[in-house]
Amino acid sequence: MSERCQEAFWAEIAPCEHLLQIYEEDGVLLDTLTGFVGGGLRAGEGVIVIATLSHLSNLDNRLEAADIDVYAARARDQYIPLEAEAALKRFVVHGWPDEVRFAETIGAILTRAKRNGRKVRAFGEMVALLWARGETAATVRLEHLWNKLSQAEEFSLFCAYPKVCNTQGAAASMHEICAAHSRIISAN
Repeated sequence: MSERCQEAFWAEIAPCEHLLQIYEEDGVLLDTLTGFVGGGLRAGEGVIVIATLSHLSNLDNRLEAADIDVYAARARDQYIPLEAEAALKRFVVHGWPDEVRFAETIGAILTRAKRNGRKVRAFGEMVALLWARGETAATVRLEHLWNKLSQAEEFSLFCAYPKVCNTQGAAASMHEICAAHSRIISAN
């Protein structure tokens, strides 16, 4: 997708939109994520990215290459990058996402991102980490918690799963995960 087409696509995201991408290569995810994050930052929106350290580092490099000052955006809480595994540890109790802890954890981050009346878009890779560990029920639960919070707080949400994250007996869960999203983005 050309840069102009990506900008048009990301400009059309409505609050409460919940997008899903299943990808085969990190480069494909990073292309999509750069458009999602860069589009939000250029539009003056608050952007939360909860991802692996590798994806956070590569994303920062891509944003900087696109002439986006990530350090300035961080300083004004317009861009809030967080490590996904550390975020999970804040609200997963005995292998299960706790609704109250989740709402408190993500709610506090949303408050920062919404400063000055900004719209917010968020990317979360925590579900992919749970899925990769074979915790399909916890994955579905976390998707539903995200949906509930996005309806109450009005922000758009983008999730991504690597295609290699196949767990035994996960077909029904994947169907449920796809159903929890409002739009599925092509991995091409």
